[in-house]
Amino acid sequence: MDQKQIEEIVRSVMASMGQAAPAPSEAKCATTNCAAPVTSESCALDLGSAEAKAWIGVENPHRADVLTELRRSTVARVCTGRAGPRPRTQALLRFLADHSRSKDTVLKEVPEEWVKAQGLLEVRSEISDKNLYLTRPDMGRRLCAEAVEALKAQCVANPDVQVVISDGLSTDAITVNYEAILPTLMAGLKQAGLKVGTPCFVRYGRVKIEDQIGEILGAKVVILLVGERPGLGQSESLSCYAVYSPRMATTVEADRTCISNIHQGG
Repeated sequence: MDQKQIEEIVRSVMASMGQAAPAPSEAKCATTNCAAPVTSESCALDLGSAEAKAWIGVENPHRADVLTELRRSTVARVCTGRAGPRPRTQALLRFLADHSRSKDTVLKEVPEEWVKAQGLLEVRSEISDKNLYLTRPDMGRRLCAEAVEALKAQCVANPDVQVVISDGLSTDAITVNYEAILPTLMAGLKQAGLKVGTPCFVRYGRVKIEDQIGEILGAKVVILLVGERPGLGQSESLSCYAVYSPRMATTVEADRTCISNIHQGG
């Protein structure tokens, strides 16, 4: 199945839901559309720019056209060249810049204003801050007492599908991808005739927390959208975990269906 067939399927599904289909766009998962590749190094170059990503560090290549085509076909770190046994300065600086970006999205918080603007009910795990979240994953798998009461009081009971959003290990994954995913997901579930629960945002949540939420609300299926552990240069990747009839005591990881690497270029 090629890109055109996928876009045609998307257009037909969106049309049946009464929504405008997105304009066709070039896939970004395996290509880098950018400025003409260069081999010279520059301390003034923006390391996050298209020019920096297109940079080829191999000096005096035998087949420059092959390197150019290879560089444009992938976002991987290829054609960076060497300075003796070491990476070239620009390659090292871009590596450090991408690493810093990935660290930032792990440590950032989803703003409370953003959650309110989306109309989401916010609840919290037993974790109280980001540092504890990173060091005590077990506490991120359980809701705090206030969250349990809030879910019981404010959420639809016994839904066919309960959608949960959590920051996880990537704040950017949630804030960047939300508008492109959740409204369409909710509309599709409702059009299918399913009883959809009240979508909620869980701060400091781990994957297994969806089991407790599903058990409290009596949901047949729980869908969790959670920020993935970021990779170098990709801090906006989202994962979707779906589980049928979850129970805290009996649900195991093999019961979940996972779709990972969800982002604009994924």
